[in-house]
This record gives sequence, C-alpha cells and structure tokens, in this order.
Amino acid sequence: MPVTAHLDLNVKAEALPTAPAVLRDILSDTRAFDGCLGVDVLVDSQDPAHFLVVEQWVSMEHDAAYRAWRAGDGASGLAELLAAPPVLTHFETSFAV
Repeated sequence: MPVTAHLDLNVKAEALPTAPAVLRDILSDTRAFDGCLGVDVLVDSQDPAHFLVVEQWVSMEHDAAYRAWRAGDGASGLAELLAAPPVLTHFETSFAV
C-alpha cells in the first residue's frame, strides 16, 4: 500500500540562504531512490525557515530502505542546517472521500 511521509524541518536562520539549494540537491537523490513516487517541499507562509517535505512511497518497505540508506552511505548532512531534530510522520490512505 502506498505511504506518504511528512518530514517536518526547522532550518537555522543562518542556514536559510543556502537551505533551498541544499534541499534541492538532497531531494534529487530521494526522487531517484527505488520506490519513490514523488517529493514536494512546502514552505510555511508565516515562517520561511519551516519546511515540510512530503514524500510518497510505493510501500513502507521502500521508505524503510530509503531511511536506512540515508542513515548510512546516503547520509546527506542535512542535520547541520537544522535548528531542531526533524520530525518524521507516516500516513497511509485509509479510505477515499
């Protein structure tokens, strides 16, 4: 079953000028990862340092493989830009409205 992952990020003020380009580079690898159906980045209209990365995956197994890769060989260095640890939440479609 497809899954949607929300990665909530708060970027340090001093990293804000470079954060979009860094995210763009990081997320090109995410988009190319097996099982990724798409990635969007949302920016809080009231707080430009608050980003929400919305990823869609074929399955939780694909997402888990991606997270394991990012924790190892695919480490991105994203944490250096962040003011707080990222918050990851997974969602599954339970019914159509």
